[in-house]
Amino acid sequence: MTTNERFKILLFERNDSIGQLLCEFMYMSDLSADLYTDPEAAYQAFTTGDYSICIINIDESTLQEDFMLVKKIKSCSSDVLLIFLASAPTPEILALAYAAGADDFVRKPFILEELQMRIAAVIRRSRIFENTHVPTYRIGKYLFEPKNQTLTIDDLCSKITTKESELLQYLCEHMNVLVLREDILKTVWKRNSYYNARSMDVYITKLRRLLKNDNRVGIVNVHGKGYKLLVV
Repeated sequence: MTTNERFKILLFERNDSIGQLLCEFMYMSDLSADLYTDPEAAYQAFTTGDYSICIINIDESTLQEDFMLVKKIKSCSSDVLLIFLASAPTPEILALAYAAGADDFVRKPFILEELQMRIAAVIRRSRIFENTHVPTYRIGKYLFEPKNQTLTIDDLCSKITTKESELLQYLCEHMNVLVLREDILKTVWKRNSYYNARSMDVYITKLRRLLKNDNRVGIVNVHGKGYKLLVV
């Protein structure tokens, strides 16, 4: 078995020629990928296949259909790894992608080796979560288990995305302490950029919603500096 064999990839790309090129390159890179050019066919394949990663090309002209596919995929498997591709994405498209659970976003055009490295990085991060001891955290009434990517309060257990879990774990490691925006970006997103900063703000909003059932818990915005996970 190759190191990447169990990470089977579903590629959604409406342009068949580009999709075939990407699949051939991934095959040469020791990755297994299946191409789908129709959103409904891609969704049906996902429900019957054993896909760990979905690479979704999104286009402004088909935005609603593309994100509907993503929503349906995530409803089937909340922990599937998502990589988005797009040409000249607007800040709104980026925000939608990260809100949908993106693990990475690759802007077209790109060199094929860049996509290979991005896929490898996403796989590496997921393996770190699987194979290392990860502590659990008490956040007020909540129990947060990063390894399982679950957040539980009373009898309600919520499955959260990889990026949500990484961000919440970083905040938990610095509970009741101000963490600087640039430190979060460098640690969780690996790079401080405008687009990653927008993505971080989206995920902070999502975490606040997840933690809303305990009024002793909150994520405080310290204007111009960063955030604090406050537990009183």
